[in-house]
Parts: sequence; C-alpha cells; structure tokens
Amino acid sequence: MLEQSRCGLLVVDMQGSLARQILDSDRVIANVRLMIKSAEILEMPVVTLEQYPKGLGPTVDELQQQLFEEPRRKTSFNGIQHEAIEKALLDTDRRQWLVCGIESHIGVYQTTMGLLGAGFEAEVIADGVSARHPIDTQVALEKCRSQGAGITTVEMCLYELMATSLNEHFREILPLIKAHQG
Repeated sequence: MLEQSRCGLLVVDMQGSLARQILDSDRVIANVRLMIKSAEILEMPVVTLEQYPKGLGPTVDELQQQLFEEPRRKTSFNGIQHEAIEKALLDTDRRQWLVCGIESHIGVYQTTMGLLGAGFEAEVIADGVSARHPIDTQVALEKCRSQGAGITTVEMCLYELMATSLNEHFREILPLIKAHQG
C-alpha cells in the first residue's frame, strides 16, 4: 500500500511538442497536473525529469506552472542512471515513488526499472503515462508489472494515499478529483 509519508511523485519527460503528440495528450497532461497539485497538498516531494531539453524543449507550461523546483535534466532514458537524480530521490527519505510521464516504453519504463534496481518501490500511474502508439504503453505497463512495479490510476493512488475520509487533506483533494475531467 502507498503511504503518504513514504511516497513521492516522479514526473518523467513531459516536454515540448512530444507531450502534444502522445495519445490522449490533453488527458495525460491534466492527470499529471492533478497529481502534482495533489502531491503538493499531501506534502509529498515532486521530482521532475527532462530528457535533453535543448532538443525536446522544456516541460509543458501547464505543468511548469505547478512546479516549485526546476526540472532535473538527463540524457539517459533511465533517470536513475544520473547520480544527481538518484541522490535527489534519496535525499527525500521517500522509498515509494509514483511514476507518470512519457513515453511509457522509454523514459517511464527505464526509470521505473532504475527505481526498482536501486531498491525503491515504484508504482506507475496508468492514466498518467502515454506514448505515440497504444501498444507501447500496453507493453511497458505489462513489463513494469512483471518486474515488480505496481500499476495504479490517479484516483486509486490518491484515495490510497489519503487512506480515510478523516485525512486532513481529504476535503481539499476531493473537489479536485470531482472537478477533474481525466
């Protein structure tokens, strides 16, 4: 089970025109945005990765506006291969990471495998990831699951993190979920 005090959010490569070319791009961007806002409310760290922003462009504006920290740049598809990124995750003292972003079968998959290999727990948010082709997302989620990552959805993980309607943040997050069109 996800635990609010042990969990962080990892946003992978939601950048430039590629973020607009993936399947259901508006829905995925909206879902990632809801996750970033909810993580802030739940006092969870958010680490955002950018793959070679000089070539792919920066994180899309809708998400950039939500971020408190600059995205961490990478060139490896597996973000954990960058020592500074792994250190940033370790410095949060969080052992569980929710993963969202693009593309499902490249940056999301390889970074999720990197998390697992580094001893973290990882859950991929199925409605918070995408690719240009549906088969790539399907296979990526299957491979993540077979290698030990959990698969979740935006609503499922938010309710799991809150655990109870008595959670101090429930009344703040519930209207966001109800208003969300993801």
